Amino acid sequence: MTLNHAQQILNFILAHAKENNLDLAAAVTDSHGDLIAFFKMDNCSLQSGVLAPNKAYTAARERQPSGNLGKWAQETGKDMGYWTDAKFTGLGGGVPIDINGKVIGAVGVSGMSEAEDEALAEKAISYVMS
Repeated sequence: MTLNHAQQILNFILAHAKENNLDLAAAVTDSHGDLIAFFKMDNCSLQSGVLAPNKAYTAARERQPSGNLGKWAQETGKDMGYWTDAKFTGLGGGVPIDINGKVIGAVGVSGMSEAEDEALAEKAISYVMS
């Protein structure tokens, strides 16, 4: 994952937010979950500013959408503390960036519903990485 790609992904998300009068936060990480780029819009909630990087971190580390962890935890009765990583979240909106079967990074979006956050992350990845 390059800084250039990360910035393009965030620019796509930011343009969508502005066009739709949304206040979002978004983050892009490398394959290990380390932050490459991030934005938090002026009127975005504090929670979204924390969640976006954590969603990306979770998706990168687990190589799957962040919401899958929440679903698994609910199905098995496990607590999110099961992973012993305070940055993990089970909230949807974190999506791994998979290129030819290899996860090279992840995107996290926060500020809408979990489904909308995830859909926007997927759309940004598809637009920039295809």
